[in-house]
Amino acid sequence: MRNMVIQLLVDNTSGVLSRISGLFARRGYNIESITAGMTSVPNLTRITIVTTGDEDILEQIEKQVGKLEDVVEVRELESEQSVYRELCLIKIKAGAENRNHLLEIVDRFHCKLLDISPESLIVELTGSRSKIDGFLTLVSEYEILEVARTGLAGLCRNNVNEGFLENRFTNKQS
Repeated sequence: MRNMVIQLLVDNTSGVLSRISGLFARRGYNIESITAGMTSVPNLTRITIVTTGDEDILEQIEKQVGKLEDVVEVRELESEQSVYRELCLIKIKAGAENRNHLLEIVDRFHCKLLDISPESLIVELTGSRSKIDGFLTLVSEYEILEVARTGLAGLCRNNVNEGFLENRFTNKQS
């Protein structure tokens, strides 16, 4: 079993995310995280999916997703050739007695302090999954009130001319 990060470029149409997640549900594939957002091309959406399986299952996932009507291109983002980031918002109980120590941890992890109240603080942390997991482990001695994680976003580190299809659409419009 291994994790795989799949990035899709899809037509920006109503229900496309539902059709993709429906395929995973029908086939019994697991989605660990899924993110979707606009690209530099107005009619294309970038979807990043993290999934787990053995080699046969992961190969089937790629093939099945690639057959969907709205999917323009499918790419695996291999860890050594890609950059991944995740955003996490964390609300932590922080009274006067432990606030200074907690703020030192926040500073050490380069978190952004978004809100501070007499009983809690909210921080934003952007980074790799392991960095976020490490921060959450470290502050677990405090009471974590809420956590919101976006899921993984990523881009491949290749040459400009070898870019995803989005690059070819952008160059044609110029």
